[in-house]
Amino acid sequence: MKTVLTTIGVLLLTITSNVFGQQDPHFTFYRYNMNIINPAYVGSSEGAELALGLRSQWAGVEGAPESQSALFGMPMGKNVGLGVSILNDKTFIESQTWVGIDVSYHIQLNDGNLLYFGLKASANSYDANTQGLVTYGVGQDGSLMNYESRFTPNVGAGVYLKNERYFISLSAPKLLSPDRLQEQNGNAFLGTDKIHGYLCGGYDFILSKTTNLQAMGMIRYVEAAPLSYEVTGIVDFGHRFSFGSSYRYDESISGLFMFNVGRGFDLGYAYENALQKPVEGIDNATHELFMRLKM
Repeated sequence: MKTVLTTIGVLLLTITSNVFGQQDPHFTFYRYNMNIINPAYVGSSEGAELALGLRSQWAGVEGAPESQSALFGMPMGKNVGLGVSILNDKTFIESQTWVGIDVSYHIQLNDGNLLYFGLKASANSYDANTQGLVTYGVGQDGSLMNYESRFTPNVGAGVYLKNERYFISLSAPKLLSPDRLQEQNGNAFLGTDKIHGYLCGGYDFILSKTTNLQAMGMIRYVEAAPLSYEVTGIVDFGHRFSFGSSYRYDESISGLFMFNVGRGFDLGYAYENALQKPVEGIDNATHELFMRLKM
């Protein structure tokens, strides 16, 4: 039993904290909640937009990764966009709440292209229950004995090119590197948050008068970690119903769908399955819910 607990503990900590992996959560619906990663996205819709998300991994395992997001953005005046992005993330013994204020400014490049510039001012409340490491048999550095929660400011930036048929996004939502827990060789120690950079793009192919194919991809850079590549294809039927799939290189494959309930209200669900099973007998699936309201 102790061996199982130790294995689960190390794996849960490793998901978000080792030097080879990402520290911030992935989202399958990244095209529709992009102001989490890019402040330039706010104000790019015709009106105000509210989006809520829930991502849950390893159903039935206590302490498994879970993330909730709440996003709001709207155009303000002729060229300015304003928004708020909130991300609550819990994994194993770690918990954090990240709140950002997003501001964008756009210029008209030509008749079909708008270029948005964005800044994100944020603050993060980060806590780690280091006493919980003992339960799972994870070793710890002496500096963690008197660990106290952190409240740290941060800043991010991004650009977003918008066209009726395509988009390109480049951003780094957190440019500073505050302290946080990390793991290496089964031992926890106090390290630093890694800078995350995102390059996204997509193109809509017109299949018929009421159907199009949304092809998109993301390259994710995390300092001191391999690049993460993701491609997604979604077939949209007249903005009423859409379904598709996503593949994250050497990590996971997903299926997703979204339908319009009416009056600008969209609901979506994604099911993600890891390509490698970390522990036998544990459900390695991830469930993601998404809701968007256009006002």
